[in-house]
Amino acid sequence: MIRKLRLASGLLLFIFVTTHLLNHALGLLSLRAMEVGAAISLYLWQTLPGMVLLYGAFALHLGLAFVALYRRRNLIRIGRAELAQLLLGLSIPPLLILHVLGTRAAESLAGVDSSYTYVLLVYFLYDPLSGWQQVAAMLVAWSHACFGIFFWLRYRRWFARLRSPLLALATVFPVAALAGVLAGGREVQRLAADPAWLERARARIDFASGEELRLLIALENGFLATFFGALLAVLAARALRRLWELRRGLVEVAYPDGKKVRVTPGTTILEASRGAGIPHASLCGGRGRCSTCRVEVSRGLDSLPPPSEAEQKVLQRVAAGARVRLACQTRPRHAVTVTPLLPPAATAREANLPGHLQGSEREVVILFADLRGFTALAEEKLPYDVVFLLNRYFRATGQAVERAGGHVDKFIGDGVMALFGLEQPLEEACRGALEASRRMSEAIEEINSSLASDLPRPLRIGIGLHQGTVIVGEMGYGAAVGVTAIGDAVNTASRLEALTKDYAAQLVVSEAVLRHAALDEDLGEAHEVTVRGRAAPLAVR
Repeated sequence: MIRKLRLASGLLLFIFVTTHLLNHALGLLSLRAMEVGAAISLYLWQTLPGMVLLYGAFALHLGLAFVALYRRRNLIRIGRAELAQLLLGLSIPPLLILHVLGTRAAESLAGVDSSYTYVLLVYFLYDPLSGWQQVAAMLVAWSHACFGIFFWLRYRRWFARLRSPLLALATVFPVAALAGVLAGGREVQRLAADPAWLERARARIDFASGEELRLLIALENGFLATFFGALLAVLAARALRRLWELRRGLVEVAYPDGKKVRVTPGTTILEASRGAGIPHASLCGGRGRCSTCRVEVSRGLDSLPPPSEAEQKVLQRVAAGARVRLACQTRPRHAVTVTPLLPPAATAREANLPGHLQGSEREVVILFADLRGFTALAEEKLPYDVVFLLNRYFRATGQAVERAGGHVDKFIGDGVMALFGLEQPLEEACRGALEASRRMSEAIEEINSSLASDLPRPLRIGIGLHQGTVIVGEMGYGAAVGVTAIGDAVNTASRLEALTKDYAAQLVVSEAVLRHAALDEDLGEAHEVTVRGRAAPLAVR
């Protein structure tokens, strides 16, 4: 609930800041445009419900920021982006208070007309230093908000596609706002050169008197004293908590490489890692949203507090195993041994990857297919023709696999490897693999028919199908990372594909596949074959 309230209040403040920047940017048109825009955009915020909502969101966000500051176990070993967001957030209230008191409070308490004309006169004529302070406040508030949006969205699958456009928008908004303020300020300076205009403007604004200014200054000092007092109180409470926890003893967190960290009870596993300088993935900054920090607990699982509802939802989303917990949400009270499941530089794609694709044993069906005599055919064709023919073949076989519910593992030369059963029961996977084989056969016949005049001889395909237990996971490096499988069953399926040459057949399938597919095992010719690497013969059709 705290996270939801922080997010909701932060988004409301972000909307307000965004409309404020847009209003500043109207200065590129004219001072009049800024005034009209302010009258429209601030109308709702200046009503009683609007003010309650806005100032309530600010107070709630600030209060929850103090709560988050208290709950953090380590303020030194945190990510640079998280540290920047924290420091920027704490800088906003003291930077912003002068602007708030000089506009809204001055209007309410002293009857000042806090229009753009008033603000720009103060910033460009009477008190330029306060103008620079508000420029800093605007940039700090916007940067803090953008960091928050980034931490909220960066582990979403679609965020990578929108990252560059969003970064461009995040840059354009403050630049346009600063340009608008500068243009509006110059216009005010030109107008103020006319004493008559300046006199009329001052009369309309009705600047605060000396007594009213002293009241506003007293309010500013009171707010700053309260803010910094609250900040010091939180830091003091953190120190007292640590002393109290040290008296209760330390908890040992052990890692697979033999490293051991001793922390106070209540420290999360992620905080333990970071406090000891152990690299540990966490895209969302320890907010329990992204799942990249998840660990497998090999010792002490029973002594851990049960996962919260929020943690459970994240674990279910990635189909995590029974011994998997989120390091950022798990606070051990007794000794534990954990293994981080993702690399320290894990990406958003890995964050959303189902647990079984991180590396697990699975019962799957493996399909291998290969074009017969294609090497000799390629020697008779121009390179362009070879590429065209292969791409058409790959597209046809890939579509056949996907439409049958399979996953194309890789293309190897003129061959293809596919997996069935990553997301469906074994029986359905076996039927899907057979269906894909039929579709691939039909696709080859279609290619032969449409390209009959260009092929010296028809294309032929050999397909091998086998079912068994393999290790499935994301493997590879860089752009070549993909879901694949390794194991004896993979090698066997490859051998069955090669046997299609010996039997002059298009498909060689193990009887285990037919049996799980609930098809008649008398289909095709029965053979018992000896497969290299297997001691017992294998029944195939």
